[in-house]
Amino acid sequence: MPEILSAAACNLDSNILAACLPLMEESRLEAIEWSFDALFNVKDIPSWFLELLTAYSHEKRLTGHGVFFSLFSGKWRQEQADWLKRLKKINSTFRFDHVTEHFGFMTGKDFHHGAPLNIPYTPTTLRIGQDRLKRIFEACECPVGLENLAFSYSLEEVKKHGAFLEQLLEPVNGFIILDLHNLYCQIHNFNIPFEEILALYPLHKVREIHISGGSWQPAPDNPVKKIRRDTHDDAVPEEVFALLEHTIARCPHLKYVVLEQLGNALYTANSKHLFYTDFGRMEKIVQANNKIHKAVSLQTFLPLSPIINGAVIEDETLNAQQLELSRILESAHSHHEAIYRLSQSSLAHSAWQVEEWEPDMIATAVSIAQKWKK
Repeated sequence: MPEILSAAACNLDSNILAACLPLMEESRLEAIEWSFDALFNVKDIPSWFLELLTAYSHEKRLTGHGVFFSLFSGKWRQEQADWLKRLKKINSTFRFDHVTEHFGFMTGKDFHHGAPLNIPYTPTTLRIGQDRLKRIFEACECPVGLENLAFSYSLEEVKKHGAFLEQLLEPVNGFIILDLHNLYCQIHNFNIPFEEILALYPLHKVREIHISGGSWQPAPDNPVKKIRRDTHDDAVPEEVFALLEHTIARCPHLKYVVLEQLGNALYTANSKHLFYTDFGRMEKIVQANNKIHKAVSLQTFLPLSPIINGAVIEDETLNAQQLELSRILESAHSHHEAIYRLSQSSLAHSAWQVEEWEPDMIATAVSIAQKWKK
């Protein structure tokens, strides 16, 4: 088996499956990543899709990628407990090689119908995140990882993110999904050089790399400036392939490189062809690396000591601030209004450091939150 596997995000979506089918027929799709919680409310899953998952599971080439858990919600919700029960049940059937979640918390009144956004990097959020990761491990009993953010409010947040991820993952000896398009967003939006931002991440913790495309959003107060968004609705940019070429060999425990794209962006023959072409370019980079770097990683990314869960960790102040932030972002008529309301909120002069948030990124957060709300 090759040291690194070329994979794709493959979910119960006709467009995604149609795009992946030629790769399966050619025996080139070496692993698949499945967003399992997107099907929690689907009662009738086609038998052929279950057979597909089973086939990859038996070869230990199926990974689970969560979306809706909301890792940093200040208040523990019944929906989170139910999510863990469903994960445990699904994993007993398919046995994921690893399970991952998105960083951040979900906006919206129940934190399960909103946008994933950043949190302040404090001892409180660290304890909550570590508590939730231990509960995810208890449910799946396999390596657990987190994906790096595409969105941040300030350059200071960008610079702290990698170290905070490493601290979060320590109790479960977890790993990082290094999403290179997310890095591309940060590089462009905050004018930070690639080598500088890469140096901020513990690359020895990377087990998986994502590549994808995205979109541009005009900055509201500067028509010349554009904000890069991680919308997964376009082909992979040249810059992201260049990032992959410069990063892959620096991750000694890398096992998967995954191509992601949303099904609603794969509805034309041309978009499916571009997906096929992008996979081929990714595969070529992976194969070239496998020829040079033959060593097989012995890092299991399993906890080094038994995981013991006590009472659920919560924080009422964080919960109240998250709810207030959600209300502001989801209802503001402009980013100027959001900035003013934030300055009058409980988040002002707090660990959130809203005074340091860049106006363009607040505008982006408003756009993200209101899109997810709809």
